[in-house]
Amino acid sequence: MDQLRLSPSPAPQPAAPQPAARASRPAKRKWRGWWLKQLHTWHWISAAVSLVAMLLFAITGVTLNHAASIAATPVVTTRNAPLPPLIVRALAVPPPAPDAPLPTKVAAAAKRAVGLDPAGHAAEWSDGEVYVALPRPGGDAWLSIDRASGRITAEITDRGWISYLNDLHKGRNAGTAWFWFIDVFAVACILFTLTGLLLLQLHARHRPSTWPLVAAGLVVPALLAILFIH
Repeated sequence: MDQLRLSPSPAPQPAAPQPAARASRPAKRKWRGWWLKQLHTWHWISAAVSLVAMLLFAITGVTLNHAASIAATPVVTTRNAPLPPLIVRALAVPPPAPDAPLPTKVAAAAKRAVGLDPAGHAAEWSDGEVYVALPRPGGDAWLSIDRASGRITAEITDRGWISYLNDLHKGRNAGTAWFWFIDVFAVACILFTLTGLLLLQLHARHRPSTWPLVAAGLVVPALLAILFIH
């Protein structure tokens, strides 16, 4: 009896993966690789498109936040010039509306005379003069034309490059082209941040601090707004 030994029972073997599970793994890895490649592609494209403008808007965010501390001395330039007599006659014709722009030939002559282009801008017509406001980023301008004599008085105010960039940040008096550029830039920034968020999600398992940092980016400004902004 002592010589009899019970043979140990064999250890249970893990179940072999099912063929369907084995087939799905390469497909899942392939899909994840394709998705990751797309995110990286759109992330760097949106970053490249918005890089310079994002840097500009970040810098002007600082200058706008400290606008009261940044001294600026406006430079005002006044110009005077007469319109040719043949052009003055066009000012005697009543305008089709109280805010109608200057006639094309009058606007062209004014541009040649004082260097300001009033074409297409609304004008304020009175019995004695026509006034055109020409606001611009980083400054201001206007011109006034005497309807009887055709004498032009123009004034240009320049507040400097910082004011110019600040106004571009706000889209102030920057025109239609800049209006649409800001929209395109905003879409590129949205795409950049969303693809970055999805890339964070894909790599978060290897970087434990990912979501605490993302949460801090939300909680800190929210607490500042709740506690210190009234």
